Amino acid sequence: MSSSPILIVPGEKKSIFFEIFFKSLKLKSFKSPLVLICDKKILNKEVKKYRFNKYIEHINLKEIYSKKFYRKRVYLIDVKDKNSSVYVHNCFKVAFELIKKGLTKKMINGPINKTKTLDKKHFGVTEFIAKHFNIKRFAMLIYNKKLSVCPVTTHLPIKLVANKITKKKIKEKIIVVDNFYKKYLGFKPRIAVTGLNPHCESILKFNEDSKIIVPVIRSCKKNIKVKGPFPADTIFLENNRKKFDVIIGMYHDQVLTPIKTLFEYNAINITIGLPFVRVTPDHGPNEKMIGKNISSPTSLIRSLEFLDKK
Repeated sequence: MSSSPILIVPGEKKSIFFEIFFKSLKLKSFKSPLVLICDKKILNKEVKKYRFNKYIEHINLKEIYSKKFYRKRVYLIDVKDKNSSVYVHNCFKVAFELIKKGLTKKMINGPINKTKTLDKKHFGVTEFIAKHFNIKRFAMLIYNKKLSVCPVTTHLPIKLVANKITKKKIKEKIIVVDNFYKKYLGFKPRIAVTGLNPHCESILKFNEDSKIIVPVIRSCKKNIKVKGPFPADTIFLENNRKKFDVIIGMYHDQVLTPIKTLFEYNAINITIGLPFVRVTPDHGPNEKMIGKNISSPTSLIRSLEFLDKK
C-alpha cells in the first residue's frame, strides 16, 4: 500500500545518527516509508558496522515522483559526498526540493554541527530551514505530550538576549505555538510565558517583564489561552507546570534546561510555522559516543512516532 514517506537527512558524517536509527527500527515498526538522503558509501559502512539487515531500496531521483512507496520500507536517495564541506547542505537541498514539489510534508534530520555545517551564518538549523523557505514566523518547540517548551530567542549569546526581547517577537511565538497545536494536535494549548528577569523583577528603571511581556500577554488573551509572566525558577514545579501544555521562555537555556531534566531524551525538537513538519531528535552529533553503541534511540523513536501518525 502506498503511503506518504518521511524524508530523513542523517546529518553529519560523524555522529551517532545511524546507530540510533538502526536501533529504532529494531525496537519499533513504523508504518510510514522512510527515505534516507545520504551517501550510499557512508550508509553501507554504517550498515556493516552495526549489522543492520533490513533491506534498503535505492531510488532514482528521476523516477521518484512516479514511485509507489510502501509502508514499513526503507529507501535511499544517494547523494555523493564529493565535497565534504557542502555534503550536508546537498542532502538538505534534495529534501527541500522534494518537499516543495509535493512528495511529502514530513522530514527528520539528524544531528548537525552548527559551527561547522552552518558556518556561523545561522543561529541553528531552525533558522537555516526557515530562511530557505522564506518563513518569517516560526519557532523551536521542544515537544513532549505532557509538556513542551519554546524559547523566544534560540542559540543566542546570553549578553545579547535582552535587546532581542520585543513585543513583536513574543507575540509571534505565542501565535505560532497556538496555531501548531490547533492544526496538528487538534486542541488549543494552555500556554505559560516566563519573565526575563529573576522573579520578574528588576533593580533597573526599565523592567522588560512589565513593559514588554505583560502587554503582549494581555493583547493575546482574547483568542489564546495564555498566562504570565511567571518566574522561571518556579513555573516548572509540578503543581505549576501541570496547568499548562507549553511554556514559552525568553531564552534557550531558561526552558531547555528544565525540560531536558524532566524528560531527558523523551522529547523532540520541532520547527513549527513551516509549510511542512520538520522534526529532529533533541540532541547533537555526540562525537564522543561514536562507535560505542550505547547511545539512546529514544528521541529518534519519538520523532518517528510523531510523524508516523501524520
